[in-house]
Amino acid sequence: MDLGLRGKVAAITGGSEGIGRATALRFVEEGVRLALCARRGAVLNAFADELRALGGEVLALSVDASLPGEMERFIAETVNHYGRIDILVNNAGSTAQGPFEKADDAIWQYDLSVKLLAQVRSARAAIPHMKKQGDGRIINISMAGAKQPHAASFPTSVSRAAGLAFTKALSKEFAGDGIRVNAIGLGWIKSRQQERRAELAGLTVEEHYKKQSSNVPLQRLGEPDEVAAVIVFLASDAASYVTGTCVNVDGGHSGVL
Repeated sequence: MDLGLRGKVAAITGGSEGIGRATALRFVEEGVRLALCARRGAVLNAFADELRALGGEVLALSVDASLPGEMERFIAETVNHYGRIDILVNNAGSTAQGPFEKADDAIWQYDLSVKLLAQVRSARAAIPHMKKQGDGRIINISMAGAKQPHAASFPTSVSRAAGLAFTKALSKEFAGDGIRVNAIGLGWIKSRQQERRAELAGLTVEEHYKKQSSNVPLQRLGEPDEVAAVIVFLASDAASYVTGTCVNVDGGHSGVL
């Protein structure tokens, strides 16, 4: 099936590992030209070389998504290099969840910066170029808990809920410019963050994943590539009439649509 992506330019934040990495690999298979950013330059550059060996065209930039000006620099470098930007995948962020009383101002400010404000800044920088083209696709990574937050989910559930409101409002404002904006509500997905949680809990990665899987109807954690498949779909012509929605990729864990 031709997804209509060959030759497009996609910018992915948090593009060196996990979901960002899986999405980049999928895009290369579809002939998409890539711009990737992440904080750890060595890891990012090594991955960029892997993609180039597969025939991909890749621009890699070391960027801290939590800082003002960094997302704008990433988008500007992308457009300067390729002359356009067709797809923006806002993937940067971590899962910081804990009791409300333990989340001080610094934790809140960082979480809002790296999740909500990073998406705002990258979209603000990319949209003028997409408007000139008359076409664009923005996919914001969120979490299923943004729709149905649980206790001790601070500050992530709140910042991600704000991101869903941002996604919906943006989709309505720029639909007439041919720009589609959607989000993905993540459930439990295998990642380095999950591996670190296993270590902190004194469990092997397999034991940790088995414990987490007990709350998932599909009885397992998701693979990054399963999320990447949905991202690529939303970025493609196959989703040409899909905008302003959040697709849960959570193995059925969430209690809301």
